[in-house]
Amino acid sequence: MPVLEIGGSHVTAAQVDLGRSVVLVDGFRRRTLSPRGSASEILGAIIACGSELPVVAGERWGVALPGPFDYQSGVAMFEGVGKFEGLYGVDVGAELEARLPGPPGSVTFLNDAEAFLWGEWLFGAAVGNEPCVAITLGTGIGSAFLADGEIRQSGKGVPVEGRVDLLRVAGQPLEDVVSARAIERDYRRRTGIAPRDIACIANEARLGGEVAAEVLRSAFEQLGAVLRPWLQDFKAKTLVVGGAMTGSWDLIGPALLDGMRGGDGTAFAELQVSVAARPEEAALLGAAAFTRRTGDDVDAPKPKPPGI
Repeated sequence: MPVLEIGGSHVTAAQVDLGRSVVLVDGFRRRTLSPRGSASEILGAIIACGSELPVVAGERWGVALPGPFDYQSGVAMFEGVGKFEGLYGVDVGAELEARLPGPPGSVTFLNDAEAFLWGEWLFGAAVGNEPCVAITLGTGIGSAFLADGEIRQSGKGVPVEGRVDLLRVAGQPLEDVVSARAIERDYRRRTGIAPRDIACIANEARLGGEVAAEVLRSAFEQLGAVLRPWLQDFKAKTLVVGGAMTGSWDLIGPALLDGMRGGDGTAFAELQVSVAARPEEAALLGAAAFTRRTGDDVDAPKPKPPGI
């Protein structure tokens, strides 16, 4: 099954073999993407990447991408988020159905963090563990909550729309405290130096840089403290963390756990916190599984983890 994963700076196209739970090596393509490009530039890059896949006419495509986006209608709603605003109001679904190879029988959209959680629940770090939660750490914070084989966007322990990015820290939006841009801004405020990226801050911290270490520690302790009550109320058994920043898990993981332990110095014992088992593949696998499930047969059975 052909799928697309659209991130803040790249687009990935892949052929997924769900029967073997793998992304095919000879069916994997990636291109850079300008989040501030025009609609034609962004769509052009997506179409060009997808067009490199060998596709059978009439195949369904799965597309994972961040919000705000109307996943039912396929219309982009990016506004005031610093990325893909050139697509605002564009019927992305119609554009892809007209221009992707095949042509496609249909295009199914889902949130990228939800695709990531589907992939990790079915094939990765969260197999057999429900309820489970995923967060993705990159240009922003993505999140998804899953219980009883369903993504949850409301209910006990679930923020509005399942979005932790809508939560606040000391009156500030969470992404103004914990995101790549927020961490880089805090480092620049403390040092007067503009860092190249998060990886540079992490490398400095590993070499003994106290300011760099404190910037990371502060951000992720605050994230852990914000997540704690929601995870407890959701009765989460697993929290899976993905995204580009997990390359610095040796630094951010302990700070995140410290924040989640809270003032009493303990973590709720039933929660397993893990980095993604399939960081490069989870969203692609999840998009394929979701697309197959929600294809022509609306009564298709729920996907279940292997062995369950």
